[in-house]
Amino acid sequence: MALPLLPTSLVGSYAQPDWLLDRKNLAGRFPPRVRAKELWRVAPEFLDQAQDDATLLAIHDQERAGLDIITDGEIRRESYSNRFATALEGVDIDNPGTALDRSGHPNPVPRITGKVRRKHPVEVKDVQFLRANTNRTIKITVPGPFTMSQQAQNDYYKNAEEMVLDYAAAVNAEIKDLFAAGADIVQIDEPYMQARPDRAREYGLKAFNAALSGVKGTTAVHVCFGYAAVIHVRPEGYSFLPEFAHSPVQQVSIETAQSNLDVSILAKLPGKTIILGVLDLSDMTIEQPETVAARIRRALKHVAPERIVVAPDCGLKYLPREVAFGKMCAMVEGAKIVRKELQG
Repeated sequence: MALPLLPTSLVGSYAQPDWLLDRKNLAGRFPPRVRAKELWRVAPEFLDQAQDDATLLAIHDQERAGLDIITDGEIRRESYSNRFATALEGVDIDNPGTALDRSGHPNPVPRITGKVRRKHPVEVKDVQFLRANTNRTIKITVPGPFTMSQQAQNDYYKNAEEMVLDYAAAVNAEIKDLFAAGADIVQIDEPYMQARPDRAREYGLKAFNAALSGVKGTTAVHVCFGYAAVIHVRPEGYSFLPEFAHSPVQQVSIETAQSNLDVSILAKLPGKTIILGVLDLSDMTIEQPETVAARIRRALKHVAPERIVVAPDCGLKYLPREVAFGKMCAMVEGAKIVRKELQG
């Protein structure tokens, strides 16, 4: 379907139903880096069917709210990254290692004991299911090579750059398969580029660009300050963002609402579409549409409206379902207000 001016989209995740996932357990821990099968409430033999049903609910909620770009809600994932990261060759998930989270908290992580390779497509069936169940533009997300390298314990490679480039090759192969399966947009999640900018400049951006080598299709990158449910302190500016200006990625997803971001930095990304975060996910109060509209207007001083996609700050995974849905509706209505203003 043709996209309107200021199209609306999720960043990726949507709130999973309580009957599918133990949300209280999820909320009481950092996002899992190794598998966390204990989070699922459904018996293993019924889990695929239950995840399909919950994904249909997520698709329906997005369409009912009026979103223009639809995701699968990442319903089948325990976290945004662990499903893909633990499916790779060279990763020992039965004997995990330890790495510091972006908050400095030690976390169990995949332990790298051999060359990282993609054994098989991981998310292709997710895209096929999404494509079969909506006629709207669709987006799928995949964790970025730099972020996965920071969420692993390296017991094999001589240096971090060698490891992250193998992660990039795995992501590159996955992205190409995702487009072949019907994705309209593929988003790479790279929050650790914001969290560890020096390493991102040293070798992370090189790996990110390698992950896009030869890719034909619309690509996006998501960088944020972390889930609001987990990371509570927000800086007012990005430590790594203008660096994407010369990357082949077409869209850059940022958060502006909770951090009250100085959006003048967007002028340093000429030619990029900005996926503009306008929903504060630290506040369980559902925004008024005019609040959303005001957040969009702030960005229009620095970015042409034709280059803006309206979205939440980050994933809706940790929000109560009724709050997540209400915020989506407010986002759509806020975009309509500004769209009407711009189109007269």
